[in-house]
Amino acid sequence: MAREEYLPTIGLEVHAELKTQTKMFCNSRNDPDETRPNVNVCPVCMGQPGTLPVINKEAVKHVLKVGAAVGGELADFTEFERKNYFYPDIPKGYQISQFGHPLVRGGVLNGVKLTRIHLEEDTATSYHDRGDCSLIDFNRAGVPLMELVTEPVIRSAKEAVDFARELQLLLRYLGVSDADMEKGEMRIEANISVGRDGALGTKVEVKNLNSFKAVEGAVEYEVKRQWKVLLGGGRVVRETRGWNDSTGETFSQRHKEESHDYRYFPDPDLPKLHLSEVPEFEAVRLRRELPELPAEKRDRYAKIFGIKSADIEVFIRNRPLGMFFESVAGLLSGRFVKLASNYIVSDLIGLIKENRAANSGGEGGEVGGGLKILPEDFAELIKMVGGGELSSRGAKDLLKVMVTEGGYPRQLAKERGLLQKSDSSALVGVVKSVIADNPGVVGEVRNGKTAALEYLVGQGMKRTKGAANPSVLREILKKEIEFS
Repeated sequence: MAREEYLPTIGLEVHAELKTQTKMFCNSRNDPDETRPNVNVCPVCMGQPGTLPVINKEAVKHVLKVGAAVGGELADFTEFERKNYFYPDIPKGYQISQFGHPLVRGGVLNGVKLTRIHLEEDTATSYHDRGDCSLIDFNRAGVPLMELVTEPVIRSAKEAVDFARELQLLLRYLGVSDADMEKGEMRIEANISVGRDGALGTKVEVKNLNSFKAVEGAVEYEVKRQWKVLLGGGRVVRETRGWNDSTGETFSQRHKEESHDYRYFPDPDLPKLHLSEVPEFEAVRLRRELPELPAEKRDRYAKIFGIKSADIEVFIRNRPLGMFFESVAGLLSGRFVKLASNYIVSDLIGLIKENRAANSGGEGGEVGGGLKILPEDFAELIKMVGGGELSSRGAKDLLKVMVTEGGYPRQLAKERGLLQKSDSSALVGVVKSVIADNPGVVGEVRNGKTAALEYLVGQGMKRTKGAANPSVLREILKKEIEFS
């Protein structure tokens, strides 16, 4: 049987820690940057007898905002349930989650259909690399955790990563989560099956993928592993697997649990919620409060500015830089806007990184913040380039000065002799000396060799230290060679 007859099907489960002041069911601080272990804890999140949980209203609203952004159906009735299982990072012996009545059903993001989005509490953090014992830090226990489940409609590792990146971007735009995978604020589990002729195969879950590289690697490896099993006449086992970054392989952990294994039942200590009774949870109001979303911004940039899709993506993902571009674009028109976009993406970003590395010993932070260069000064530089007053080389040199020191571009260009010479009479002497020193190349130009003419233009630019306007120089060369 050919390998091509088997098709992969992937569904993702994404957990994202929400940005709230306190934890999900208590008033312990929600601080992902805390380095001291077991500081942000209390009797409630430690599961001590006699304590009662209280629902975090801000966390509920965060999940509803995500649901509104993806076009999902926001619940009216919802409740929390106990998911029962024993593990050292669950101090109560159960996790408060949602099963039968999630906050959001359906929706679409990046072309991928969603099943549900619900809210639960996070577990503690386990450390297993301490010799003969494991350690538990309960700072994270009880932190609000959004779980988003997709339909099994993803067909490749690339599609899976593209979806995960877009979700991370959306969460940041909404301000509900930083979704920093390095800090464990966003974790992904991939359900992968390989079936014949598009049918679903046996599902294998790969857990705790904490980087986009891990998602891509795990999906690709697991698809190939299942292909080999099926082509060899074997049977794929339904199980939970882990991912080893070092070896680039998945490994078996345990047989996959079913939902009934967790013995879900409504939490008796928490009230049922009728969200329509809370004005700020009203669907129309939530949608009205949404900011411009990444997909909407992409469409606007393409329609209004007409810049390259690659440039648009840079501005979408680096919001301070996108704001800078929009400020510059508002001062320009037509082709100058595209020229500005090109200089920002091709030159300005690199200069900012270089400047930060020199000042702090590393690139650090998000490119775009703390610029010394003002939008109006950058726009003026672009006008000078587009109008032929600055060469490309001169613009790059001037931009470097503006990034590191600031300043008005026209004044800086005059002080450093970077303004292009477009006066024909001033350039004729330069052209005649270039022609006199390169008779052989001049002969090639007369024989129709375009590259030879460009060589002479380069010689002219060199003699004027880049100050000549290459277009003017080229025209004078043509005339002088024609009549000499």
